[in-house]
Amino acid sequence: MLHRSILNLLLTTLPTTRLFKFKRLLCRLAGIRIGEGTSVCGGVKFYGGGKISIGCNCWLGIGTKFYISINSSLVIEDNVDIAPDVIFHTGTHHIGPASRRAGHGESKNICVGAGTWIGVRSVVLAGVVIPPGCIVGAGSTVVDKTFSANSLLAGSPASIKRSLQ
Repeated sequence: MLHRSILNLLLTTLPTTRLFKFKRLLCRLAGIRIGEGTSVCGGVKFYGGGKISIGCNCWLGIGTKFYISINSSLVIEDNVDIAPDVIFHTGTHHIGPASRRAGHGESKNICVGAGTWIGVRSVVLAGVVIPPGCIVGAGSTVVDKTFSANSLLAGSPASIKRSLQ
């Protein structure tokens, strides 16, 4: 099995928006489930040993980073578009005492529903479920709370700005 650090190096050196079939093969060799027609752009990085499943016909924008802890998973359903520099992070901490606020660490899964579009430089944190058909506005921080399908989410923390048809 191809180690993810080698995958990261290869994804940095390959052409940014070409050789998508080859990049999918490399991802599969690194233990990432990735569907047909998905495009992995240059500079995408995968960190951690957690399970990653990416659907068909997705777009992973330049510089997208996945921090997936060993005890967690990331599921991205079909037809999801991810703009450049988006971060997915499954690790978090409980609030600790004043002597060290980052208390006991834990991992929580992330799921991104089919047809979703995530804007540039957004951050999707541990425990988030983004329902199908949503748009996450550029620069948003999505935290663990409940959202409705087909919603425009924006802000930090992200909230529903309006319903989409």
